[in-house]
This record gives sequence, C-alpha cells and structure tokens, in this order.
Amino acid sequence: MRRFLRPALIALLTVVVLGRLPVPSAHAEPLTVFAAASLKNALDDVATEWKKTGAAPPVTSYASSSVLAKQIEHGAPADIFVSADKQWMDYLSKRALVGSPHDLLGNRLALISGADNPLKIAIKPGFALGKALGDGRLSLGDPSNVPAGIYAKEALTKLGVWDSVRSKLAPAADVRAALVLVSRGEAPLGIVYETDAKVDPKVRIVGLFPEDTHTPIRYPVAIVTTSHHPDAGKFIAFLDSPAAKAIFTHYGFEVLGAQ
Repeated sequence: MRRFLRPALIALLTVVVLGRLPVPSAHAEPLTVFAAASLKNALDDVATEWKKTGAAPPVTSYASSSVLAKQIEHGAPADIFVSADKQWMDYLSKRALVGSPHDLLGNRLALISGADNPLKIAIKPGFALGKALGDGRLSLGDPSNVPAGIYAKEALTKLGVWDSVRSKLAPAADVRAALVLVSRGEAPLGIVYETDAKVDPKVRIVGLFPEDTHTPIRYPVAIVTTSHHPDAGKFIAFLDSPAAKAIFTHYGFEVLGAQ
C-alpha cells in the first residue's frame, strides 16, 4: 500500500511546492528601444532611473534614425522608436508600423572643432567655412539619410555655403560617428547636435546655427505597432516624467513632452 501512496504523495507535494513558486512573466523578453544615436548618454541615464521604479531595464539600440527605421520596416523586434527627425518617423507612420507619435525633445545644430583649435568664425550668410577647412574635411552625418546631416545641408544651403564645402565632406553613418572624427583630430570641423558636442571634452562649439536656417530639430517617439510589451506605454510615459525631463535638460535638450 505504501508503494502506491508514495508516488501520489510526491505528486501532491510537487503541486504544493510549485504552486508557491513565482509564475514566470508572460513577457520575459526585455523592453526594446530603438533610439537615435544622439540620445545615448541621456537615454542611458533615463534607463537607470526607470530601473529604480522596479521595472526591468530596457535594451536600447542606438544608430542613425534612418538605419533604425529601415530595421523596423524589415521586422526588427523593437517596442519603441525615438527618431531624431520627423521624416523617418513619418516614413514608418505611412506604413502603419508605429502608433501615434508625439514630439519628445528639441535640439540645436552646432559647428564644432577640436578643443585646442582656436578658430573663431561667425555663422552667417556666406561665411567662409570652406576657407576655414583648408585641406581638411567637414565631418557630418551622411546628408542623404542621417537626420543631423540633412539638417546640416539645409542650413549650409540656406546660408549659401553648401557649394563651397560639398567636395570637402566626410559623411558619417550617424551623428556620433561624425563627432568622433573631430574628437580624434581626423577632421578639423564638424556639424553635430549641440548635445553631442557637450558630452565630448575633446571638442568645442565654434557656433550654433540660427534655427531659421533648417527644419526644427525634433525627436518624436512612438510605440512600434508589432509590440505587445506591457511596459511600452509606461516607458513612454516615463520619458515625460519629471525625472526624465531633468536628465534631458541636463544634457542640453529642449524638453517638449506629450501634447
């Protein structure tokens, strides 16, 4: 009799013990955020604050907005997309690949040099950018697809100096790559966001481009339509929280927030 009771008792104890164990989450996969390269320092700090709320840390992939948008279009498993311009968010919106976006942040466009470069030049119509470059090259995001490069081309065209530098470009895969070329002394001048220049002590801001010379720099954020992660909406709401806004402000972004 004991021989038959023992398996039944073991089975009963197994049910009791397992019933007390925590049930695995239906969403064991981490929240995945695709974000413009220029957001790295600030968004990494925001993610740290997010973890303090008890939430699981997000996995964040940084690159040019154009690259990330194309990856989402081809089925990359992202939950949230933060673009450095409206163009690439609109690209996904037209394909019904993201939900309703809102503008999260704003930024400024800066001309930079190495920290030890004493160059002084006023950014105005017809300014002598080509002469300032000499035999060097102007580092910027690829103006064919990288938002920072697109803004830069707009500004230089509006100021009437694009033709004087178009043969002296060093186009980079994203704005942080453009920053690195100047930081390492591989390019004498570059055009990046003001916030990028502020996180690298090896560069200095020569001047800021007038905001009316290019499309307003905006960072829209949206949930990717294929996402079913329960934290996606919560994380976007957290991006508009006082804690997150303080971080973005610290790095020099203009905080816009949900409308």
